[in-house]
Amino acid sequence: MEFFNKVGKAAIGSRLRLMTAVITDDASKIYELYGVDFVPKWFPVFYTLTEERELTITEIANEIGHSQPSVSKIIQEMITAGIIQESKTEDKRKNNVVLTEKGILLSQKIQQQLKDIDVAIEGLISESKHNLWAALEEWEFLLEQKSMFKRVNDQKKLRESKDVKIVEYTSQYHEAFRSLNVEWISTYFEMEETDYKALDNPEEYILNKGGKILVALYNDEPVGVCALIKMNNPDYDYEMAKMAVSPKAQGKNIGWLLGLAIAAKAKELGAKKIYLESNTILKPAINLYYKLGFEKVFGLKTPYKRCNIQMELVL
Repeated sequence: MEFFNKVGKAAIGSRLRLMTAVITDDASKIYELYGVDFVPKWFPVFYTLTEERELTITEIANEIGHSQPSVSKIIQEMITAGIIQESKTEDKRKNNVVLTEKGILLSQKIQQQLKDIDVAIEGLISESKHNLWAALEEWEFLLEQKSMFKRVNDQKKLRESKDVKIVEYTSQYHEAFRSLNVEWISTYFEMEETDYKALDNPEEYILNKGGKILVALYNDEPVGVCALIKMNNPDYDYEMAKMAVSPKAQGKNIGWLLGLAIAAKAKELGAKKIYLESNTILKPAINLYYKLGFEKVFGLKTPYKRCNIQMELVL
């Protein structure tokens, strides 16, 4: 076990597979001990059919949580062994299987074996400090709520986001502000006159009118931008606009960090609410806005043809 001590929890998959191999090897010996000619991997399918039920491959797969191809392969092996057989139905589209007479006799034969195994497992649980069976149920539930992939991905984002710095715009970031926005706008829509005004002359169109532009740096490279544009509207002080993140830097929580920083900056400037316009085709962006606390609003006149959703954030 020195390998697992070195690697630690990152090797959980390998450790579980090793324990599975040990238990499966013992399972083969246990069947032999009881004089039962049986392959351990057949058990979930076999047990599902022991109530003299006729089931389709799909129904069995759903019940035991295995893939349909793996269940099909097991069923073919069990048919060859004479334990189950296909059952003819009126609906020829269904491929039902059922235990054979040999399978029914086998199910009766292993009843005492199953009871002995149950008692042995209870003994193992009583000897251990941690109830593995209960822990497995808990882990299965937790992983169903949030997969291991999602958990690792979130940790990756969190770690990498610590290397992101949010700074205020200076002229050295003009090209990044323009190119990042042109890239995403041109990918999904067409550049419009208002885009050119803001991106070609950010000082005149945004900064000199009381607005702000924030830049996200990752390893000192500008990879994300967002603007806070002063509005002439009695209901809104500022518009959050021109948010763009480089595709090569996505997955580092940069949009989230920019959104939080823009909201904080607006509050610092005395704003009560901020406004934004977007398009529902941009699903990740819309999800981000909702996560930041924005809600849908209606009725404001927009200069953009691409706008089909308007939102506000009460600070």
